Amino acid sequence: MNPADIDRLADWLIRRGLEGLSEPELLPLFCKKCNAAGLPVNRALMFMDTLHPVHEGRIVFWRNDGVENERPTRDYGPSNQGEAAASWQRSPFFHLLQTGGEELRRRIGFGDPADYLIIQEMKDAGHTDYVLFVHRFAAEGTIGEMDCFYSAWSTKHPDGFSDGDLVVLRRLVPALGLAVKNAALTRIAGTLVDVYLGRDAGRRVLEGRIQRGIADRIEAVLWFSDLRSFTTITDSARPTEIIPLLNDYADAVISAIQNAGGDVLKLIGDGTLAVFPAEDRGHACASALAAEADMRRRVHELNERRKAEERPITSVYVGLHVGAVSVMVV
Repeated sequence: MNPADIDRLADWLIRRGLEGLSEPELLPLFCKKCNAAGLPVNRALMFMDTLHPVHEGRIVFWRNDGVENERPTRDYGPSNQGEAAASWQRSPFFHLLQTGGEELRRRIGFGDPADYLIIQEMKDAGHTDYVLFVHRFAAEGTIGEMDCFYSAWSTKHPDGFSDGDLVVLRRLVPALGLAVKNAALTRIAGTLVDVYLGRDAGRRVLEGRIQRGIADRIEAVLWFSDLRSFTTITDSARPTEIIPLLNDYADAVISAIQNAGGDVLKLIGDGTLAVFPAEDRGHACASALAAEADMRRRVHELNERRKAEERPITSVYVGLHVGAVSVMVV
């Protein structure tokens, strides 16, 4: 790849990063452009941890070796417990983190050891060269566990990667990481406002409507639910049962609300405040009632399971209100 091609690819990455292109769109396009410019990449993966209440991060795969990617994008859970932790600690990425390195290469078609499972898999699939990178963020650029950009690149070329190919990867992968980080930060912002404000209010904030004291008047169905006899349960149940009970019933309530198109605004102890925006009042009312019916079904199933486990059970009562609501940033 000549210097002009490298510059064009770097410029392309910067522009796509500014546009906010998502990771599943970004990696395939980048790899295809690399192939077109003469860089013989046959497989690639990249991932980055994030800040999310459920997922630890997102990994994106690409390949052009004649096999279809079944799951080109996958959100992964915590890697600090159980088999996931053991698998992570056996990976070459973890090795680089522990040793402080940034790059690891194995010319597996030319006698280098396939000393990690993923590298052995590449060798078995006919790949001749494998290189991976860990690009670290400064402390002030870290959010939660999002502190590195990880990537791996392999080829089936008979000669492996040339010295020039490695120069290209070392130049362009950090720019790719910057574009990915921008997409991830945008997604994190959306996640945070969804979690703490709800989807509709969060969308308004991200659209720039954050001036304090300015109220938006909307039509909505408000939902407030509470657990029946929760105080009595906390007085009689074992302390270790209280948080699991709250989690179980909150999951039933929140899942029903969100599946029906509502937004959970706040959890207040054992209570839940939610909203169903009512641009179409009839539709919003139907959605709230559907959520209530779904919640009853979920709670019934939950109670059957908890009774079988001889654990405390309860029920949920719901209040609904339809009308005008003022939404204001305070």
